[in-house]
Amino acid sequence: MSFAGVEARRLVIALERVGVSVGTGSACAASRMRVSHVLEAIGMPRALAEGSLRLTLGRGTTEDDVDYAATAIAGAVRAEMGRTGLTDEAMARARGRLWGRALMARVFCGLSGGVDSALAAALLVEAGHDVTAVYMRNWSRDLPGFRCPWARELADAERVAVTLGIDLEVWDCEAEYKATVVDYLVDAYAHGRTPNPDVMCNQTIKFGTFLERALAAGADFVATGHYGRVRRDADGRTRLMRALDEHKDQTYFLWRVGEEALARTLLPVGEVRDKAEVRRMCAERGLGVENKPDSDGICFVGPVGIRAFLLDALERRAGDVVEWETGRVLGRHDGAFLFTVGQRRGLDLGGGPARYVVGTDVEKNVVYVTADRMSPALLTRELALDDVRWISGEPPAAGRYLVRTRHTGELRSAELELGDAGVVLRFDKPVRRVAPGQSAVVYDGARCLGGGIVT
Repeated sequence: MSFAGVEARRLVIALERVGVSVGTGSACAASRMRVSHVLEAIGMPRALAEGSLRLTLGRGTTEDDVDYAATAIAGAVRAEMGRTGLTDEAMARARGRLWGRALMARVFCGLSGGVDSALAAALLVEAGHDVTAVYMRNWSRDLPGFRCPWARELADAERVAVTLGIDLEVWDCEAEYKATVVDYLVDAYAHGRTPNPDVMCNQTIKFGTFLERALAAGADFVATGHYGRVRRDADGRTRLMRALDEHKDQTYFLWRVGEEALARTLLPVGEVRDKAEVRRMCAERGLGVENKPDSDGICFVGPVGIRAFLLDALERRAGDVVEWETGRVLGRHDGAFLFTVGQRRGLDLGGGPARYVVGTDVEKNVVYVTADRMSPALLTRELALDDVRWISGEPPAAGRYLVRTRHTGELRSAELELGDAGVVLRFDKPVRRVAPGQSAVVYDGARCLGGGIVT
């Protein structure tokens, strides 16, 4: 059966929540929705086939089961057909202000299928915004031994959207992602640098492609599940502040997002005090994602290690592992591009003391290591930065600031020196060396000012 103007995928999810299993193909589950091969075989137009539901009756199906299913389907269809915008109640709630922003805005919220973005969307709906959810399909290719989870994540995002009664659009961003994030990452590793793809993703995709397309579609703001806070000063300037939950703060990944983009951004989850509270709030709202684990692995691939990804993208090249102090060859490796400063795992040197990477030479294909965790080769009091960006568009005055050199890493006091060639950070105390290509982010108290790429 099919219903004009109603998306079958949304009905599948809505019915699944009340115990009625239907499908659009041969599998009755929201995570495995596909067009029925039977409908395709008889020549039904794909648009109509995609809007069709397939119901199967079994030997144990009773008349009561049929009546229950019919009532549930009718209710789900009515709910979908009646979803024509904000209700009078929502309009009434939209008097006031939220996070320093005028309410009743049209917001496009990035919905990834995870916990944080689900709560962000829920809070926006409850605040009275006109919310459209967007799932950005950035990567869908499987890797050897690893199946990309994008379809499962999309199914979770659809469940959240149906629960909240909002539309969900799927935007294909793979071409932009490959050009600005994936190729950037692979090229950097091939040249002996250790990039941070999350930083580039936020600049070019989430607050680049996503923001541009949302504004073109009539959005007033975009929103994501990032842990950070956006503040507007009395003078109209927009500031990026660290999240209330310091353990989850993600401003380290947002330093390349400019003030103009932030002025069009809402970050509701940054106002929640800890992740346990985020999960509790999702559970209270019946969003069904509260028990999902935190995302891990490469930002655009999923829970797969960088080694597996790089060996799929770059040619394996055997080379020597050399002791830094003596020049003695300790073992072999599969490519110097696989290693970064401070790395301990993956060296595969057999027994003996733990060793740490102090540097690589990708041209000679050599990895240098030391057994001394406090070796001078692993410590520094100075970092030089290039590709420097300031959120306000203007550099701060030279002086003392707080600096973070890794996500949720300790904030260290450092003197900021501005020069024609870039920025130099001089730390009060020695810090762990930072691999070239990583980010160093500068803070003035809780405010994120910007940062640069370590040379």
